[in-house]
Amino acid sequence: MSQARQQLAIQLAEAVAEALRADLDTQQRALLVVSGGSTPVPFFEALAGYALPWSRIDVTLADERWVDAESADSNARLVREHLLQGAAAAAHFVPLTSAAETPEQGVAEVTERVEGLAWPASVVILGMGGDGHTASLFPDSRELELALSSDEPLVAVRTPSQPQPRITFSAGRLHQARRHMLHINGDDKRSVLAAALGGDDVRALPIRAFLACPLAIYWAP
Repeated sequence: MSQARQQLAIQLAEAVAEALRADLDTQQRALLVVSGGSTPVPFFEALAGYALPWSRIDVTLADERWVDAESADSNARLVREHLLQGAAAAAHFVPLTSAAETPEQGVAEVTERVEGLAWPASVVILGMGGDGHTASLFPDSRELELALSSDEPLVAVRTPSQPQPRITFSAGRLHQARRHMLHINGDDKRSVLAAALGGDDVRALPIRAFLACPLAIYWAP
């Protein structure tokens, strides 16, 4: 990993730790919503090293593939292996999957689980794909319109470009966070973000759903 990406991850961890501390000064619990993929791994590891009151922090995911918790494709496994380590293991982690066979069958149970978290979230950390998706708001998803407009916190999603069905927080629920941060690496992602900033069709590049709210962008080459 490049030094620039490592330094960026450390800066992001510092900002998130500061936000969580600030909110915990005035409330009993705080919620952190993170994203999966390879980009956040060094951020997870940096944040886990902070001396925070982890037992008062709830952690969940912006979205998840509907796979077994031990699958290599599981975002929950990524969080457990890289963030919930050492003192950070005391955090209250809420995964977005259940024993149900499909996300459509499991969404009600998972919704009930996440409604007990410390909303509004202190911080939502978003990622972005080369197609402009964020969370599981994919441009080719049949449920994109629903996920962009729903008042429900969670939406079951199927996307032709993705092998597994998914569950995602709706744009509306993610919007409710106190702070939004976008963590991306590489010139290709910078180009996609530039394209997103240059237009307003959210269905073409769903990251646009978050460009109207204050969004701290963390980018490294």
